Amino acid sequence: MYAPYEMTDMKQQTFAAGGFERHGKTTRKGEFLARMDKLVPWVEFCKVIEPYYPKAGNGRPPIGLERMLRMYFIAHWFNLADEACEDALYDLPAFRDFCRIDLGRERVPDATTLLNFRHLLEQHQLGTAMFAKVGALLLAHGMKVSGGTIVDATIIEAPSSTKNSDGTRDPEMHQTKKGNQWHFGMKVHIGVDSKSGLVHSASVTPANVHDSQELARLLHGAETRVYGDSAYAGKKAAIREAAPNAKDFTQKRAHRHKPLSAADRESNRRKSQVRAKVEHPFRPFKNLYGFAKVRYRGLVKNANRAFALLALINIERWGLPLAGEVRPA
Repeated sequence: MYAPYEMTDMKQQTFAAGGFERHGKTTRKGEFLARMDKLVPWVEFCKVIEPYYPKAGNGRPPIGLERMLRMYFIAHWFNLADEACEDALYDLPAFRDFCRIDLGRERVPDATTLLNFRHLLEQHQLGTAMFAKVGALLLAHGMKVSGGTIVDATIIEAPSSTKNSDGTRDPEMHQTKKGNQWHFGMKVHIGVDSKSGLVHSASVTPANVHDSQELARLLHGAETRVYGDSAYAGKKAAIREAAPNAKDFTQKRAHRHKPLSAADRESNRRKSQVRAKVEHPFRPFKNLYGFAKVRYRGLVKNANRAFALLALINIERWGLPLAGEVRPA
């Protein structure tokens, strides 16, 4: 057991810690946090971050690393800004229980402390490191990556208005046209295992980068099949270079003077039944956890959030193997 990151259980509770109510109910937030408390590999994540985390010295001692990580994850799961996360910890006992905070003994870490912690993770790309660590742990505990990879990308909107203190749009975000509508922001590209739905690779780019340009980054190299929508059509050479044994199962695209045949439409329909799995991670990513719009300026900050959130989505969906159990396929 990795002792430096354990948080000592409180043997006595103060009046502020609660426990005196006659009637109570475990809320959905509480149930979710209790489940994630068991699934998240806290010790392994702390090992990833610890080399960069401030050490105790002559000044103010740093807040426990695991406590800050728990607070950081709450901000992700419930789409909270730094100040809102601090306020929520004062308001909600379920959040304080998750972070092991007793208001009778200590304050909630303030928004500036959370901000500094977030900047530390961004500076050292530790969101990416946590995403990679989750993948390695899942594979080490019995998860297997099949020969099929589904690739896709989604647009994350950024404010296009210049009515801000700088009077400019974010220079690292760009616009792109999808259908007949223009979008300004960035893209999150993912590679998903066609059998399990596990997100095994990801990248973040400005929105004007075409989906197919990130194709090679999303393949692990041992694929036998590559699935994708029509944005990836005509990329056989790129697939062959990144995964020599892979066959191209991307959607066929109709052209102005060359519509799809009935056989092509049927082939696309069958491929779509497999390709639909790539949408499963995007639903919690954008709809449940609120990452349909960027929260920060710049790609680095938002990319760190994206990788950390994808790591948490993989844990939530496939966390059983981390406890030594393999979920049946």
